[in-house]
Amino acid sequence: MQKLLLVLFLFFLGSTTLLSQETIKWMSFNEALKAQKKEPRKIFMDVYTDWCGPCKLLDKNTFQNKDVAAYVNANYYAVKFNAEGTESIKYKDFTYTNPDFDPKREGRNSQHLFAHALKINAYPSVVFFDEKGNLIQPLPGYKTPQQLEIFLKMIKTDAYKNITTAEAWQKYQSEFKSTFKG
Repeated sequence: MQKLLLVLFLFFLGSTTLLSQETIKWMSFNEALKAQKKEPRKIFMDVYTDWCGPCKLLDKNTFQNKDVAAYVNANYYAVKFNAEGTESIKYKDFTYTNPDFDPKREGRNSQHLFAHALKINAYPSVVFFDEKGNLIQPLPGYKTPQQLEIFLKMIKTDAYKNITTAEAWQKYQSEFKSTFKG
């Protein structure tokens, strides 16, 4: 019986270790900004709402992808941000809140002031920030792992700084070699 328990324990331990390697390690934006002070790293923010169907698909199909999770965990601070939530965010000497949030309301609620400041008008959106917390770019809409990969790698390597025309973007896309599996 002890051997069976030991085998089950080791199996469970191995399974949880494997699972933890395949899921994104999410944090709040305030935590990411604090972490940047100790170890500079870009921020990858998932902006979602509770009622958003494509947001749930992004969680299930893209963020659960082991290649996406491994890359994000290795190269970014990953932030989950509810664009209609109540989190208080301190950013650039201002505290953003959602003063019009109505806890009794079902479905859509008021937009958080931070989402408004980022000019988020579609859900889901992913937003990239540089190592100093400066906004790089929001990217609206659902993305598959392969569609997200090009942006994750372009931002991580700072290649986006050299892409200043539509032609340069077309060239970058045509030369990009995807390594993420579906």
